[in-house]
Amino acid sequence: MSPTADPVQNGLLAHTPSSFADVWARSVDRRSDSVFLVFERPDGGVATWTYEQFDAAVSDVAAGLIQREVAPGSSVHLALTNTPAFVALWLAASRLGAWIVPSDPMGKVPELADHIERTRPQAGFCAADRAGVYRQAAAGRPDMVITEVDEASASLDALTGSARVDWPEVDPRDRSAVMFTSGTTGRPKGVEITQANYAFCGQVMAERADLTPDDRQLVVLPLFHANAQYYSFASAIWTGASVALMPAFSASGFLAQAARHQATCASLFAAPMRMILARGNPVDGVALRHCWYAQNIADDQYETLSQWLGCRPRQLYGMTETIPAVLTEPADNPVPSSMGQVTPGCQVIVRDGEVLVGGEPGTTLFAGYLDDPETTAASFTDDGWFRTGDRASVDPDGRHYFDGRHSDVLKVAGENVSIVEVESVLASHPAVLEAAVVGAPDPVRDEVPVAFVVAADPASPPAAEELSAWCNQRLTKAKLPRSFTLIDELPRTSVGKIRKFLLRQEAEAPKEATGR
Repeated sequence: MSPTADPVQNGLLAHTPSSFADVWARSVDRRSDSVFLVFERPDGGVATWTYEQFDAAVSDVAAGLIQREVAPGSSVHLALTNTPAFVALWLAASRLGAWIVPSDPMGKVPELADHIERTRPQAGFCAADRAGVYRQAAAGRPDMVITEVDEASASLDALTGSARVDWPEVDPRDRSAVMFTSGTTGRPKGVEITQANYAFCGQVMAERADLTPDDRQLVVLPLFHANAQYYSFASAIWTGASVALMPAFSASGFLAQAARHQATCASLFAAPMRMILARGNPVDGVALRHCWYAQNIADDQYETLSQWLGCRPRQLYGMTETIPAVLTEPADNPVPSSMGQVTPGCQVIVRDGEVLVGGEPGTTLFAGYLDDPETTAASFTDDGWFRTGDRASVDPDGRHYFDGRHSDVLKVAGENVSIVEVESVLASHPAVLEAAVVGAPDPVRDEVPVAFVVAADPASPPAAEELSAWCNQRLTKAKLPRSFTLIDELPRTSVGKIRKFLLRQEAEAPKEATGR
């Protein structure tokens, strides 16, 4: 089956659902001699595969999975950093009709054990230097075959086998992955992703970025996360473009990597972008024509980055559950503070301030939450829209502006206070690199905003009195933070999302939170 697409009709692409396995096979057929993957090892060495060469590697890895008794419907657990092994295992499992469970490779025993217990993998893959933690996490599943991988190597030999490979017929609705949410608010949920989901995402994101086979995606965000899989790899595979894969994000090295590998496209979050500005320098030869980013950055930061990157970055909005980024800024004159307009092929409305996403579960939306039909049902409105929990406003041009999550609206003495607004004011202070605001209980006003601040120059941090005066000039009384706590860095997930529940725990602790 080959992917097909017709013009957008009523906000959705009228198309025949395709399997991700078929999308890969189509690109191998069309782009066999073209470069698919460039991997820069931690030692600076570079390994390169064409589509045909990597497809042969995928077949060998599939043979290895079969020898580990992986069959259609089996799960394969991955606790790997950015490495060709991750990509080969992902594609091999997809073609075999199995499904992957990517976890944060730096996860601790309880987190990894929870993922393994809930997905019951037939095989698991981890880094050799983290095998002790991984084996401890997998102790509750003694039958799982564990393979240790040298992540610094481009070799796939540890994964391969000699079993006969007969590719099964894969249905677009077959499960292809379970990705766990980042846990910024509580226990992660397992998001079920189908073969059709990956194919649809690849198509939508490729078309929105005007991707061509001559483009090269620079991937520095972690592969276990949806961003790298959805926006970079799936779109490249759909198009037959190439990917330059870096072992990890380097703020000081990003621009040089973009120039060295002649990258034309990239995807980042606001936090890594600010890090590039703080630790990097302009580099000759950077020629990105396109860069996605998520979450707001200040206007002056945006202008500097545009000069350094060679293009005006375009903000997007999406979740693991929404599959594509359902809101994206257009290429023509992107607005830095806007999350974007509705992405062609997607459906979005804002109802009572909340962003709702439409689509068909298992095709254009996630299939559901793993073994949790009650949470799945509660995540949709009575008329079938997925509830994102995020708030936004819409201007006459159809641009959406983030107003925070429902949990980001505090009730201060009965008055609604958007912590996004307070954070924006703090972030505009010249001595502040970034800030996060959470609610803390108050015996009189129910709750009040408290601020955690990272200084732009750690050697010369702003005083709490200075920050208070800054806010007092720009915010009403209810929005003024009760306290300002200077910290070295905000607690984040591996892709830069702030773990606000940790800040909230600190804010709610029975102690006085003051500037230090």
